[in-house]
Amino acid sequence: MATTRIEAGFYFLYFSFFPMLLSASGSYPQAQNVTWKSTNFKTVLVWEPKPSADYSYTVELSPVGGNAQRITNCIRSSQTMCDLSTAMTDPKACYVADVLSQPPQGATSELSEFPHKTSPKFCPYDDTELDRPKFTLEVSEGSATLNVTDSPTAIANGTHLQTLRDIFSERLHYRVTYWKNKSTGKKTSNYKTSMIKVTGLDHGESYCFQVQAYIPSRTYGKQLGDLSPPQCSKDENQTIIEVYSPAVIISAIILILLLTGIIITVTVVCCKRKKKAANGEKKGVV
Repeated sequence: MATTRIEAGFYFLYFSFFPMLLSASGSYPQAQNVTWKSTNFKTVLVWEPKPSADYSYTVELSPVGGNAQRITNCIRSSQTMCDLSTAMTDPKACYVADVLSQPPQGATSELSEFPHKTSPKFCPYDDTELDRPKFTLEVSEGSATLNVTDSPTAIANGTHLQTLRDIFSERLHYRVTYWKNKSTGKKTSNYKTSMIKVTGLDHGESYCFQVQAYIPSRTYGKQLGDLSPPQCSKDENQTIIEVYSPAVIISAIILILLLTGIIITVTVVCCKRKKKAANGEKKGVV
């Protein structure tokens, strides 16, 4: 029983006074799991754990072989992420970031160097993921034209955001995946421009298309972007059952029968009234 009380007292003292000792000594937990998340050059650094009230994080970014700069919005912050998109002024450079554990805003420390965690190297031009593009579809006899919109990025050029085409130029290709509607067999073709014409399609058949950005100069595994949602052309040979749902067809049949019944009823009533009127005229003459 005495041992249990001693252990309980130890844990009470440990958890009560350890945070104060930690702050007084100037030692802070090191950031962990520092990773990059980047799509279309929108680049965010993330890490763990969320800090307590006793410390904060500061992020420093540096091009490989260059000088580090502190990111204004990520100095002594309680956040576990930092947007570095605008700080990466050269998309073709490679960068590393340091996450420093420091006192919170308004606090001081005797340490001259703070615990820090360095990120893996990140090269936006080669590593940023490519989002799914948007496109319009026009179908003519035996061919389809896809007009792909080059996706905007987070990199500004003056007052406007640059597109993937602005940055990658002729290195940006598009891969088109297409298939006959309701078929499982798929074909793929690569194109160098944003205006794409797919030929050799069967006349009158419905085809579905998906597009993704493709950069063949990248290392394998980073060449392809996300697939766009599929768009399908109309099937000129579709039957009425394929075009409309059974519920719509049944409703149309019921409506036609109802209208037919009304027309017949009105016609019969009108004929009877005319016949009755004619008989009345004959009796009057007699």
